[in-house]
Amino acid sequence: MPRRPVESKSFIGKNLETLASPLLSIKNLKVAIGPTGSAKTGWVLRGVDLSLQESERLALVGESGCGKSMTALSILHLLPDPPMKIMEGNIRFKNQDLGELSDGEWQGIRGKEMGIVFQDPGTSLNPVLQVGEQIAETLRTHLGFSRAEIRTKTHELLREVGLPDPERLLLQYPHQLSGGMCQRIMIAMAIACGPSLLIADEPTTALDVTVQTQILELLFRMTAQLGLAVLFITHNLRIVRGYADRVAILYAGQVVEEGTPEDIFDHPQHPYTEGLLESLPEFSQRGQPLFSIPGAVPSPYTLFKGCAFADRCPKVRENCRHEEPTLDEISKGHHARCFYPSKK
Repeated sequence: MPRRPVESKSFIGKNLETLASPLLSIKNLKVAIGPTGSAKTGWVLRGVDLSLQESERLALVGESGCGKSMTALSILHLLPDPPMKIMEGNIRFKNQDLGELSDGEWQGIRGKEMGIVFQDPGTSLNPVLQVGEQIAETLRTHLGFSRAEIRTKTHELLREVGLPDPERLLLQYPHQLSGGMCQRIMIAMAIACGPSLLIADEPTTALDVTVQTQILELLFRMTAQLGLAVLFITHNLRIVRGYADRVAILYAGQVVEEGTPEDIFDHPQHPYTEGLLESLPEFSQRGQPLFSIPGAVPSPYTLFKGCAFADRCPKVRENCRHEEPTLDEISKGHHARCFYPSKK
């Protein structure tokens, strides 16, 4: 299992005053899809609550369709509107309500204060611009660098992300580079302006297995050196234990469990978390079929009164189908949204 390549500037040990003011705070975030107020309204996010301290690494984990990427796009004000729209909730960054910002103010935050690395670098980079121009645009827009300063900084960034021969690379187009090289370019662009927060949305999904570990180690080494907070979105639990300070398990647009990696791996409380762990090959017995959670993640248009996981849950009882559980503290810093957590 991959481990952190360098020691991070973890949030653990910061004074209480610092912890009282998170870098990023999300409360009761609800995102709808389709015409609102009708039978055709779907709910992509059903009340997400998250917080992220300075220099902290928070992993957001769940199956496809649980709302992980939609949470990231909501933070960055990049939801496709229409058909999606934030209906309720509040997102604060550095004690500023992001919902009150104008488009012009967003231009000064997105890319400068918040960086993002998307899943597929092949579709994230502009195919008709040389990679050097794409990095230069970021530096010119947000930092006002001169041509000479841009040249020096881009060379420095490419070396930092492990790409040799910057002179040649800066003149190439994305299609002339491998997937791993393109993702290194994306990381360079994401950290170019020294943001406080980096969102990594499954940054190794489109890469070969042999390249994935290299990119992850690069990503977390760079963010640790720069002291950046990281919201790391993934469906791969193996990665989580090696790199995260905290883990939030997302299901059907809600956080169903949150805690440290030790809480999640050693003392899982929600049946969904237990199912994700049992699905890992290393948690299976030799010679036995791999476990899989029965059923599928409900669509945004599914209506239910009780627990969203009830139809797939081995512990389901009658009240689970009619009452919605709240995210309660099981032990210090460890929360679960379940009427019958494993501890009980």
